[in-house]
Amino acid sequence: MTSSLISNVVRTRIAPSPTGFLHLGTARTALYSWAYARHHGGQFVLRIEDTDRTRLVPESVEKILESLRWLGIEPDEGPGLGGDYGPYTQSERVESYQAAAARLIAQGDAYECWCSSERLDAVRAEQQRLKQPPKYDRRCREDAGRAEAQREAQAEGRGAVVRFKTPLEGSVTLDDAVRGASTFDVALLDDFVILKSDGFPTYHLAYMLDDDAMRITHVLRGDEWLPSAPRHLLLYRALGITPPVLAHLPLILGPDGSKLSKRHGATSVFEYRDLGYLPEAVFNFMGLLGWSLDDKTEILSHDEFVQHFTLDRVVKNPAIFNVEKLTWMNGVYIREHTSADRLTDIFVARLDADLPASIARPIDRAVIARVVPLIRERVKLLSEVADYCDFFLSDDLTYSRDDLLGKAFASKPDAAAEALDRVITVAEALADWEQVALETELRAVADELALKAGDLFSLVRVAVTGKRVSPPLFESMEILGSARCVRRLRASRLVAGR
Repeated sequence: MTSSLISNVVRTRIAPSPTGFLHLGTARTALYSWAYARHHGGQFVLRIEDTDRTRLVPESVEKILESLRWLGIEPDEGPGLGGDYGPYTQSERVESYQAAAARLIAQGDAYECWCSSERLDAVRAEQQRLKQPPKYDRRCREDAGRAEAQREAQAEGRGAVVRFKTPLEGSVTLDDAVRGASTFDVALLDDFVILKSDGFPTYHLAYMLDDDAMRITHVLRGDEWLPSAPRHLLLYRALGITPPVLAHLPLILGPDGSKLSKRHGATSVFEYRDLGYLPEAVFNFMGLLGWSLDDKTEILSHDEFVQHFTLDRVVKNPAIFNVEKLTWMNGVYIREHTSADRLTDIFVARLDADLPASIARPIDRAVIARVVPLIRERVKLLSEVADYCDFFLSDDLTYSRDDLLGKAFASKPDAAAEALDRVITVAEALADWEQVALETELRAVADELALKAGDLFSLVRVAVTGKRVSPPLFESMEILGSARCVRRLRASRLVAGR
């Protein structure tokens, strides 16, 4: 085997299993790995770990790539992307794992285990009864036990797994790039499986062979792999591979302090996309789940994150996923960090997806461009855009008489009808249909009828938008135009007069 540290070029990777959508924890690992490689002018590799054949989900690889690209994390090498160290899918590298397992057996560092799953379950149950740590009892480690187990397995038509022959004494030290040095007593470790009976490897064997073949220099992975690190160090030694730099990243926990899961809400990148979050906001938020520039900077672009990202600023303590902060950050990006032109395109795409089929397509981009300045200060999620914009694109308004009259006119519908009549007259006569003139004229109507301006404006708002809450009224009326507003006012007059 060759050392993975063969050059000064930093090479990182992410190696998800194609079992569904990209999980937030995996996406955070990808973000850090990508940023670290870019910070050092290196390469970021996507590898697919598909050796668990029972959990494969069709189209997952494309979904993973789509998720990464949506976040702005572009792999340099990977399935379908090319590269000098492929193939980048583990199922295409099975022969290399089997050869490595055979070599370990030949040199006395591994052995075949023929024990049945029923026997292993019984051993584990007895250990639990005796309050002992569950581990393999090493029956097949010695020739006699292995021969007996093999006869039983062959009689039942079962195959063997390959286990690593963990030393019975000594220690190994992990020099972790995040957590520093830790020493582990190998006597506490078991003889773990490195090759399954179907000929496919476990993670423990496959990942290090792949990393070595792909010249990976730095492996960033979640804290859940820290207990496996001493096993991996022993296996590196047996394989003759110089380990890459290992960096174990803090876990991402839910607000209640437990591991992030579905019960805390969405857990995949695409779920947050569909909920209406911008990719820049999700990237920024995830980047701060375990890393910070200082104690005050919260908004960082991709380029700024790459510029400043170093492993020494990754924290050791778990990060808490706070969806309220993500939503706040999304609003900041909508208000302050997205151009009006791009936001118009984003809103149009979202409206096309969210509005009912009864609303004409294509969505009128020119109208939405005029609406963007009215609502960008209010919108926190893209999923809210349709409710702010639908009345600009459709004249089919739906509201109740109670909504129209509100509290101010609930007991005096005749006054509402009179007010609407007067507004219609003014609207039809208004030559300069723009927001300042509209507000001036309607305030004059309120004074004339001895009404509170706010009460009259609320009545008109429902009449022309169909909503009690809408974008600024007079700017909205200007965009809608005189003819449409008058038609809607006349329709509301009929509702009020019933």
